[in-house]
Amino acid sequence: MKQNISESELEVMKVLWKSKEATSAEIIENLKGKSEWKPKTIQTLITRLVSKDFVNVDKSNKKSYIYSASISEEEYKNYASKSFLEKLYNGSINKMVLSFVKDKKLSKAEIEELKDILRDE
Repeated sequence: MKQNISESELEVMKVLWKSKEATSAEIIENLKGKSEWKPKTIQTLITRLVSKDFVNVDKSNKKSYIYSASISEEEYKNYASKSFLEKLYNGSINKMVLSFVKDKKLSKAEIEELKDILRDE
């Protein structure tokens, strides 16, 4: 995986992860209440995901293509987390946690929970 998924593309991926496979019409219908995107915009997002190899397309159905995710949600979360750490913290989880602690983005309870997790590892 060399490319990231945009926030808009991620919404399409969420639909595919949930439904396992879907036609573009089903994806459009699913996103109808969650966004104000026009069907053509959603089709463009699907096309981008196919070209990035995040989505497979089955063209055997003459009426409509069937789309499915080529990467699991868990695999993508792992990739995105590593990419985030690399990009912002030079791969150091310590620097990231320190940043959150210093900026008071973690409550005392969350800090204690982290300590417990680290003790158990």
